[in-house]
Amino acid sequence: MPSEAEAQRHRWRIEAREYARHERRRGRRFAFTRLVPARTALVVIDMVPFFVSGNPYCRGIVPHIARLADALRGAGGTVAWVLPAVGERTAVADEFFGPEAAEMYRTSGGTGPLAERLWHDFVVHADDLLVEKSAASAFFPGRCPLPDLLERRGVDTVLVTGTVTNVCCESSARDASTLGFRVILVADANAARGDREHNATLHTVYRSFGDVRPTAEVLGLIGTPSGPSAR
Repeated sequence: MPSEAEAQRHRWRIEAREYARHERRRGRRFAFTRLVPARTALVVIDMVPFFVSGNPYCRGIVPHIARLADALRGAGGTVAWVLPAVGERTAVADEFFGPEAAEMYRTSGGTGPLAERLWHDFVVHADDLLVEKSAASAFFPGRCPLPDLLERRGVDTVLVTGTVTNVCCESSARDASTLGFRVILVADANAARGDREHNATLHTVYRSFGDVRPTAEVLGLIGTPSGPSAR
């Protein structure tokens, strides 16, 4: 029987043929083999009680996100916490989800100070960014201040983590790539409802929008000496 910790982890994978495809095209498995910590942001999507409390996979990624946040802060990088905004009630959302579910999602981020709305195991530091988004993506123009805030800090690389893998995290990774950021989706620091949808997003992102790497490898990248020209 798997341990409780093991049961909280996705059995994630990238197909060998997908690795081989990129290796043939660019001569290496990963696009981004180095990063500059001072120009890198850990983007943590929707880690609020509404999502985390009801999903063991979400609880399982909390330690991974915390380790990444501590490491990146220590190396001079940025940690950005992104929460769902409480938006206006719309007829389209009511029609699509049904009124009851639409209201539930509309208020999923909670109310009050942003730092207090995060999952209780996280510690927000003074230099961290705390923002709300009013769309699935944290990088959709006009729906979240995050892209502008990252640009002001000179960030060119984003490490996407959080929940739900195949909704807000995938949407954010796609839009970040479209805006020109170097995207790394952290495979074991994202959570969905099950392995199937989680891995479908990993496949899509790795194939077309960015790298997919586990926490241990990303920690290695953060600790790798690199200069301004490292790519």
